[in-house]
Amino acid sequence: MPRLTEFIFSINTVVVIKDIKIDLASNENIQRSFIGRGYGQVGSYVHTELMENQGKCHVYSLPYQFKGFLHLNNSFQGGMFDKVRCLVMTEERRPFEHQLFKVISQDFPFLTELYISNDEPQKNKQQTSTLIIFPHLRLLHLDLVHVDYVEQFLFEKNTDLPRLLNLTIRYESLVMVTNNFTNDAARVNCAKLKSLQIYDPFVRSENFDQYFPLL
Repeated sequence: MPRLTEFIFSINTVVVIKDIKIDLASNENIQRSFIGRGYGQVGSYVHTELMENQGKCHVYSLPYQFKGFLHLNNSFQGGMFDKVRCLVMTEERRPFEHQLFKVISQDFPFLTELYISNDEPQKNKQQTSTLIIFPHLRLLHLDLVHVDYVEQFLFEKNTDLPRLLNLTIRYESLVMVTNNFTNDAARVNCAKLKSLQIYDPFVRSENFDQYFPLL
């Protein structure tokens, strides 16, 4: 490509180690590999799952130019991603803690869609103190998470979601967190919803209708 003068990229890779020994590159090695190549500033993070025998890497040009950011995990290095509107967070062995969501709310200030996949319970729930605000978040997917993340986002003492309109969630998680739609802990965030996606069959109770008055 002799006429190419600029290359803006966001590349996710997965290396599966099977029947062979592979030394996975560190984040420092990846950063050094771009020095002197003419790509400008490059961000990256490496995530190794020893139990799964695989390594994941995300490499992207800076400043970040895309509206989507895929497969963010606990190895995320931080930065400013003010063009991102849709974020996908995935993790299989380690929980997402409150502090990481605090970082996400600051580093992705204009986020409108958030998808989370993590079935590991949080370990630092008792240390939660600072309120997290996602001022533009409209769509939230929590159907592939441990119930701790439902508390993390729906309890108003943890997270403020002033523009949340659409929620995808498991019915059993919703019942557990709201104490069968009777407590007030999640009432403020739930009362704003205009769309609720639940894949399990259920019967709407009187308490349910009061908890979600706009549905």
